[in-house]
Amino acid sequence: MILRITEVDVVGNSALDLAFNDGTRKTVDLLPLLSGAVFEPLKDADYFARVELDAVCGTVVWPNGADFAPEALHELNAFVKS
Repeated sequence: MILRITEVDVVGNSALDLAFNDGTRKTVDLLPLLSGAVFEPLKDADYFARVELDAVCGTVVWPNGADFAPEALHELNAFVKS
């Protein structure tokens, strides 16, 4: 099975709640991954909130072309609020 993201919700300044087509659902904090020129705008909470689900690619994308492989997001540890 090709892993795909089927739902995305913004749940914080740098966190997303993601549902995958394998039945996994988790909240992940992307802040540790936001390095490099294409990811710099995502450090702004308003810009981060502009995330969309790309149904063709099965992943999350932003207007500037930033995206993450579904497999990379699936492997992240779930974010736990303290």
